[in-house]
Amino acid sequence: MFDWVKKTESGVKRSKEAWFSKITHLFDQGAIGEKTWDELEELLISADVGTETTAKLLDRVKQRVKADKLAEALQVKSILKKEMVNMLSIPNISCHCGQSEESPRVILVVGVNGSGKTTSTAKLAYSFSSQGRKVILAAADTFRAAAIDQLKYWGKEVNAEVIAHKPSGDPGAVAFDAIEAAHSRHAQVVIIDTAGRLHTKFNLMEELKKIKRIAAKHDASAPHQVLLVMDATTGQNGLAQAKYFTQAVGITDIFLAKLDGTARGGIVFAICDELNIPIAYIGTGEKLQDMAPFDANAFVDAIL
Repeated sequence: MFDWVKKTESGVKRSKEAWFSKITHLFDQGAIGEKTWDELEELLISADVGTETTAKLLDRVKQRVKADKLAEALQVKSILKKEMVNMLSIPNISCHCGQSEESPRVILVVGVNGSGKTTSTAKLAYSFSSQGRKVILAAADTFRAAAIDQLKYWGKEVNAEVIAHKPSGDPGAVAFDAIEAAHSRHAQVVIIDTAGRLHTKFNLMEELKKIKRIAAKHDASAPHQVLLVMDATTGQNGLAQAKYFTQAVGITDIFLAKLDGTARGGIVFAICDELNIPIAYIGTGEKLQDMAPFDANAFVDAIL
């Protein structure tokens, strides 16, 4: 079994035990009745799938069940799993176009305070370093001295050089220097850790736009990935945050952190359905290696 499949199973354990195991038990019956559909709807909403997404998902399942004239519970469960996978299978829109082999891949990491952004950045850097890629981290969260120190600590842990300026410095200048350093040191990846900010703060969102423009000065196709770190434990509240960040800087992917810390893992369906943004990674624990690439089939198999 692949390591990331095991990590996915570990990450959704609480969610499976709290809600999705109950969904599985619904299909232990011989046939599906109206009461079963009602219970299924209630369980999905309770698991944080969301009212609208749940209605859309069940409507698709019912249509296929009716079209194929299915009645057995296991047949309906199979259709449910397939429709869940379809809902989670969002095409990756990270930009590789125009990126030359000599240019480093630039990843801009954004998110609100407390989302697990810097730790997720470290996990990402660890993953790249483990693959033999040279990584440079940009400490563009200059608003807090502690954030710079934290990234320097993680840099040592993951064997990645950290480019940092003094606290209260220009975040854009840090990003610029980090990308320049990557070119001169022949690094393959630059990860820019930005300040955790409230999505409603106009000036802070403008700062993110500035960093994005500066990244494009070295390479018109950069940043090649704009990764939003979302805290899975915030549930539906995280969707509003994601919409603001998408409007400001065009989110390409989501890193769903702290998935192991919530029993309401159904939020992944709401994210994919309402935002139409792919989940690239999931956080499955507190250690550096506790992260997995998100795979729709593995996720659905793990919860059901």
